[in-house]
Amino acid sequence: MILEPFVKSHEEEIVALWNRELGRTFPMQLRLLQQNWTLDPRLLKEGSWVARDTVGGSITGFVAVKLAHPEDGRFGLSQGQGWISALLVASAQRYQGTGGLLLRKAEEALRRAGASRIALGNDLHLRMFPGIPSELEPVKQWFERRGYFYREEAFDLIKTYAEDEATDLPPLGEAFMRVAVPADRDALTEFMARCFPGTWDLQHRDYWERGGTGQEYVLLEHQGKLIGFCRMNTIHAPLLAQNVYWSPLLEGELGGVGPLGIDEAYRGHRYGLSIVQGAIHFLRTRGVRHIVIDTTPFVDFYGKLGYTVWKSYAKYDKPL
Repeated sequence: MILEPFVKSHEEEIVALWNRELGRTFPMQLRLLQQNWTLDPRLLKEGSWVARDTVGGSITGFVAVKLAHPEDGRFGLSQGQGWISALLVASAQRYQGTGGLLLRKAEEALRRAGASRIALGNDLHLRMFPGIPSELEPVKQWFERRGYFYREEAFDLIKTYAEDEATDLPPLGEAFMRVAVPADRDALTEFMARCFPGTWDLQHRDYWERGGTGQEYVLLEHQGKLIGFCRMNTIHAPLLAQNVYWSPLLEGELGGVGPLGIDEAYRGHRYGLSIVQGAIHFLRTRGVRHIVIDTTPFVDFYGKLGYTVWKSYAKYDKPL
């Protein structure tokens, strides 16, 4: 077995291996891999590797590792937070020590870089998965034997709308809902920093820096004051969000809703559910029939709108 540090030239081989192993449930696209690994400044190159069976042979496995950036502390992230974004070994090469070796290399690199805790997936908004997919039950057991602890479950929910299904904007009283425009950037940045000064704020800033125009945000205003937001995504956005990653599985346009947040001073008026309905409305006007709400524990809440569980994930981490 030959190990090589992950570099850009490995991308297409990794996509091919991923799709042979996981393509029926989680089809990988080159654009997604590049966005989430190659172009992510948190990728820890010293811990990201590919394995080959022989020199010049096919890639048989890989691991991608990330570490919190020094500037992430202002978003509430521990400087010691590390992630294993993904670890995969080809079926034919399993039970030969490849996965264990890749994991050791990843953990050693994270430890040397100052990590104090490792999460499996959930590497902010550039994650492949928020945890281990439920379809991969043996993988959970494999990591548990290596010191990883189960934390909680998260779900992706989905609904497919009929062509003529009504999705009107809900009544809002004195409030008003609209799609953001480029001129809203400063106001939305101030709102996120004040009301949601964590990873949502970080995600929002990254969106604008990567070419966002505001078209992926619904804004809720009350007497001219911004009081809430909801993200809505399609595959045409400059930053692919997890709720549209697996669009090749569905015929027709896929959209995604979330995250969303309401200023604490304005909660208790059903604005949370209303802004979700608003995002659905605006996505439907763009021709979207399938809509996913990802990485949520609130199955019953979104069930009020007809959403059901599509995929589920188990979150795991490990102290170093």
